[in-house]
Amino acid sequence: MSDLVQAMALLRSVFNKHAGKEGDPETLTKKELCDLLKHEGFVTDAKDKCQVDNFFKELDNNQDGVVSFQEYVTFVAALSVICYGK
Repeated sequence: MSDLVQAMALLRSVFNKHAGKEGDPETLTKKELCDLLKHEGFVTDAKDKCQVDNFFKELDNNQDGVVSFQEYVTFVAALSVICYGK
């Protein structure tokens, strides 16, 4: 399996690990997104709640109250550019 295929599978795996705990397995609620960000080391404590709220607002493009896989992948791509782009 190529590195790119593995990376795509990992994106889906991380999403699936956190999605659906509060409902639809194809979306992330704000709490599920917070858990994902905590688990992946982006949010460490309660003071980061404002950051999670801002992330959620930015990710929920269609403002349906949840983050879809497509919205999540867009976020990960943007985060990759911020962290590794030059």
